[in-house]
Amino acid sequence: MGARVVQRMIAALAGLTCLLAVAPAAEADPGPDAVLGGSVAAPGGGGPRTYTNPVSRSFSDTFADPAIVRGEDGWWYAFGTSDPLREGEGTRHYLPVSRSRNLVDWTYVGDAFTERTLPAWADTAAGASLWAPDIRRVDGEYRLYYVVTQTTLTPEPNDNAIGMATAPTPTGPWTDSGAPVVEPRRGAGASGDFKWTFDPSHAVDTDGTEYLVYGSYYGGIFITRLDSTGRKAVGEPTMIAVDNKFEGGYLVRRGGYWYLFASSADCCAGPTTGYSVYAGRSRSITGPYTDREGVSLTTSRAGGTIVIAPNGNRWVGTGHNAVVTDPAGQDWLVYHAIDRADPYLDEPFGINERPMLIDRLDWIGGWPTVRGGAWASEDPQPAPGRTGPVKVAPAPRPGPVDRRRSDEFDGTQLGSGWSWVRAPQGEVTGGALRWPTQDAELNRENNTASVLLREVPEGDWTAETKLRIDLGTDSVRNYQQAGLVAYAGDDLYTKLVHVAIWNTRQTEFGKEMPYEGRIAYGGTIVGPPAEETWLRLVHRVDRRDGEHELRAATSRDGRNWVYGGVWTLPADAGLRVGLISLGGAGATAEFDYFRLHRR
Repeated sequence: MGARVVQRMIAALAGLTCLLAVAPAAEADPGPDAVLGGSVAAPGGGGPRTYTNPVSRSFSDTFADPAIVRGEDGWWYAFGTSDPLREGEGTRHYLPVSRSRNLVDWTYVGDAFTERTLPAWADTAAGASLWAPDIRRVDGEYRLYYVVTQTTLTPEPNDNAIGMATAPTPTGPWTDSGAPVVEPRRGAGASGDFKWTFDPSHAVDTDGTEYLVYGSYYGGIFITRLDSTGRKAVGEPTMIAVDNKFEGGYLVRRGGYWYLFASSADCCAGPTTGYSVYAGRSRSITGPYTDREGVSLTTSRAGGTIVIAPNGNRWVGTGHNAVVTDPAGQDWLVYHAIDRADPYLDEPFGINERPMLIDRLDWIGGWPTVRGGAWASEDPQPAPGRTGPVKVAPAPRPGPVDRRRSDEFDGTQLGSGWSWVRAPQGEVTGGALRWPTQDAELNRENNTASVLLREVPEGDWTAETKLRIDLGTDSVRNYQQAGLVAYAGDDLYTKLVHVAIWNTRQTEFGKEMPYEGRIAYGGTIVGPPAEETWLRLVHRVDRRDGEHELRAATSRDGRNWVYGGVWTLPADAGLRVGLISLGGAGATAEFDYFRLHRR
């Protein structure tokens, strides 16, 4: 079995592929017009005044990987990946289609394909499906791009490719072009090892040249030029986002820049799904793309400015986006998410239930963010077509350091107040805690790693450390890591770590919890790491239900912070906070200090 085949299997088991089947600003009081989903009409007509996510509730329970276009008839049309639409239905819809007059009230209008009309080169005997559509209107025709998961182009399994169909209207009839736009791409392994040719997205450059973006974790995201018909990739493709971190690429032109939106982390880990959207920008459509801090999206310590991530409300797994502009000129992010209280379509650990959401996309300082950084909404929001001021979500500000609960590691041993889960590790020397990564884990059933912990005060607090870990770059060092942990038990915790994931180095904010007789784990990504990386866990207590909300932040210089997603832990969880260094022997973590701030 080739190394890349092993990579593909491990990544799939970890939930890294999308298509397998902040202190947020305070939300407004819903008021008397609140409804459970759908919209509230404006007095006297004129379109809805408000809406509530998910907007696909009226016709489906799940509608993943949404793509959207406005038709010549004035309707908006949304296309989703192939899944059953309702719980208990059991029948797969091949690229289901819905439409709306106002972007919030949607009606199902059919499927782009059926079992009988699938592309002739789709290997139906092998269970071929169609995933991740992209819908555009080009030169008077509608073009629909999609993933064909199994093809007849090779005798091997997993030979996924990109197809394209055309139609006179968004509701069809759709006619496949008869051949792939991007053919299966072999990996370096044995039979059946193909790179993930997923998530197509079409774009037209300022000179009229057409391009297609495609790719996923196994292989990376690429951009390729298309021929004049849009039916065939031509020339050499260019990588615009690194493998093992990004998928779901989508391009938007604004203010002289091309913005690449891309999703990262596991799409489909049920209640612990950390899928999120990131952005880089470039003057050229073919890159290179860099984030707000100037970090490239193609390096081992890849950048990516956060557009949306889980914010602590009901929605997790906020990713795989499209962008539309309403008649008032306001941009909207169309994406899917998972209700953490209802994460599966039917049985647990089956199809992840990912309905379609929309939220306002704001541009602040030249960068996109959803709802001014508040991210996904769960309460009524002003409907599309109505303008208003942008409310920027404030970044948390740590309070004074609690010296009794902090440790500068300036002596020859740990300060008072620390305790160990399992055997003590590492040593305090040279003004740092030096802790070799353990050949041990804190992952699902494998709870063998030692954990260094201390008590936390009641209420709000922030934990911070400065970390240096010799992970290098580019080489495979799976999954050596070190960082902060908020711990309520071996199977109930969050951790913020600098980690080696195949050729990449990332700051992963993970959560583990019991769910339906198993242990669920998932993560979301924060800012790019560096030789020295500062890490923060910001703890707040939700005043509504007492839940512990933990938000991650990272910095490459100790001054400029990237605030990422939020994980929640139960109100009755007995939290302690501390440090970990684990995931495989071969690296050494150096913690310069541990500081606990009282808010």
